Amino acid sequence: MLIACGGFLVLGLLASACSSQPPAPAAAPAPQHPALWGDMTSVVSVKDLMHDMIDPASDYIFNAVSIVDTKGHSVEVGPKTDEDWDKIRIGAVTMAEGAYLLKVPRPFAPAGDENNSTGPDAEELAPARILAKLQADPVKWNARIEALRNVGLQVLEIVKTKDVKQLWDASDNLDSACENCHVDYWYPGEGELFKKLDRRLID
Repeated sequence: MLIACGGFLVLGLLASACSSQPPAPAAAPAPQHPALWGDMTSVVSVKDLMHDMIDPASDYIFNAVSIVDTKGHSVEVGPKTDEDWDKIRIGAVTMAEGAYLLKVPRPFAPAGDENNSTGPDAEELAPARILAKLQADPVKWNARIEALRNVGLQVLEIVKTKDVKQLWDASDNLDSACENCHVDYWYPGEGELFKKLDRRLID
């Protein structure tokens, strides 16, 4: 009986010792990576960025496929060599990466450039009006950027398979992405024109 009591006493002491130990430290939280590796500042305006980067990149895609008239016959022209496909890839990479530069705050036009926004037949919005539209609905601005970027990503996949037919579809998608953004932020008159054409087609 004394042996049994001694055993219970030893178990009790062990249990007491275990319960008095500090709890194991919690696992360290996963390191939080910053959204960017460093600060980003713009160098040129949106107008310059489009002229010097986005537009030339889009030409690599737009010009990749075409239909030419040869001796009275329509002939489809597309990429044939590795060099041709390399140029298309350059356009796609520039498009996919460059589109996100439109998220970096920057002026919409160079200093002193008010676009073609004056006079009764003004075709373009002034930079201040474009900025006001962006600030009123930043979700739409970012949606237009994503649409442009998605075309670049689409073309990158097409380059892997070298599917010329899909390049036609990508070219149409790029045209839509560009035109939708221009109608919203640059050429408001085009939007009204399209609405009139739609009404005529419906009538």
